[in-house]
Amino acid sequence: MSAPTLLVVMGVSGAGKTTVGELIAKRLDWPFIDGDDLQPQANIDKMRSGAPLTDADRAPWLAAIGDWMDARIRAVQPGVVACSALKRAYRDTLRSGRPEVRIVYLRGSEREIAQRLARRTGHFWPPKLLASQFADLEPPHTDEDAIVVDIAGTPEAVAKAVIERLS
Repeated sequence: MSAPTLLVVMGVSGAGKTTVGELIAKRLDWPFIDGDDLQPQANIDKMRSGAPLTDADRAPWLAAIGDWMDARIRAVQPGVVACSALKRAYRDTLRSGRPEVRIVYLRGSEREIAQRLARRTGHFWPPKLLASQFADLEPPHTDEDAIVVDIAGTPEAVAKAVIERLS
């Protein structure tokens, strides 16, 4: 029996991680979870107040995502998780001991994403933190074997491009 694939759809806030991740999961009939649903309330409150998270803030969140992925691995089931995973260290944490994990990087310019965030409603994350996300962003290196997709197309086109790259 082969190991299940676990996709971590990463990028800055507003890149479309949840939308694209849900589309991928739906098309592949895989479970999906938005990493934001695993954020400790203290992290949500901090971001809502306009303060960026620190590495220490993110540690329990990354552990919770890892627990979700480990449950999928034990059940021999694939899955898709939306998670910013901005720094190499975060992605290394998520991949550590989990060869099933594949990174999907949704790449977009700060200008393009700022425009998207200006139209977004109902999310706790304030657009004024976008600059801090780009400051933290370490795009995947070639040794991470990430699937890199530009977000300029529709979410459906981006999801389709990811699925094509998986095969």
